[in-house]
Amino acid sequence: MLTPELLPALQRALSDASLDGWLLFDFQGTNSVAGGFLGLHGMVTRRIFVWIPREGVPHALGHAIEPGPWTSWPASWTKSSYSSWQSLEDSIAAMVRGKRIAMEYSAGDAVPYLDRVPAGVIEMVRAAGVTSISSSGELVSRFNAVWTPAQTAAHERAADVIAQIARDAFAFAGQRAASAEPMSEYELMVWIRARFEHAGLSTDHGPNVSAGANAANPHYEPSAEQSAVITPGTILLIDLWATEPEGIYADQTWIASLGEPSARAQDVWNTIRDARDAAIEFVQREAAAHHSPRGADVDDVARRVIDARGFGKYFTHRTGHSIDARSLHGSGPHLDNLETREERLLIPGVGFSIEPGIYIPGEIGMRTEVNVHLEPGRAVVTPPDYQRELIVV
Repeated sequence: MLTPELLPALQRALSDASLDGWLLFDFQGTNSVAGGFLGLHGMVTRRIFVWIPREGVPHALGHAIEPGPWTSWPASWTKSSYSSWQSLEDSIAAMVRGKRIAMEYSAGDAVPYLDRVPAGVIEMVRAAGVTSISSSGELVSRFNAVWTPAQTAAHERAADVIAQIARDAFAFAGQRAASAEPMSEYELMVWIRARFEHAGLSTDHGPNVSAGANAANPHYEPSAEQSAVITPGTILLIDLWATEPEGIYADQTWIASLGEPSARAQDVWNTIRDARDAAIEFVQREAAAHHSPRGADVDDVARRVIDARGFGKYFTHRTGHSIDARSLHGSGPHLDNLETREERLLIPGVGFSIEPGIYIPGEIGMRTEVNVHLEPGRAVVTPPDYQRELIVV
């Protein structure tokens, strides 16, 4: 979060980017990036702005009827209030007139996960006399999406635990499939969540347990009312994610065949595995060379493998998503050159998933997923014992 300790590094980044400041805006959760970065508590029903200058101290602007959320605002920083729309616009103009600023804005909505400021607010700020408005994307990556050492350690612990849970879940499903009482997808989902709770992990929803053709729906999730039975001969996909308290989510997808897989299933598995491994190799090589590729570049690497094998039209989503301390699908750069134009750089400190998939409706769906955390000079893959071959139960 924005703190006096963080401010010097942030101001150096503004100087390096030739920006005069960063203008944060939020209205009732419209901008989750700003909301998380500011960490305000209490009732906030009106528009708020925070100006972080390249030099000097930050200035907060909130509505006169809502002073409560600012009680933890550092005493050495400044703040003011407004009531009328005229006073709001005058205050914004006083902060930004003649300046080059950054906001959570993405030209052409190229990266919608970053494009958090409404067009009307952009128009109002431009009318206030700014020289230019640039995307805050690189600032968000550096100051909102990087992992701390403690968060990294928590992520690695969670990754090891859920990897073992996935392997145990396949074994359990196989045992039940061979019995007189095979289990349903929903039963296995509930069993996995109980294992999370026993291990001290939590999750927001899921996991995704998909048997057979259900896995051709990437966001399939069974329910008590609708759930397939897991039987011999089934391809089973388990996508599971969990976190320690105050940790970073670990997010993995594993694939198994209950019995010997068909040649078709083996071909699909080999393709997504090779696409994943090509992306891992690219990221690790770039990190070792101290290069920071774009998220789009990694997406291209994985997609080329799947295209070359003839499955390109069945890979219908990005290769990976940002993971940060606030969200499983975080605010940092994604691995995407399909759904969005992800131009942001993968810098040391950020984390993300690598998860290529192939989804052939009515027939088969497979995805393999690992996580990567970038450190200076290296890219760390979790879990370290990630799936190399199609599991046969």
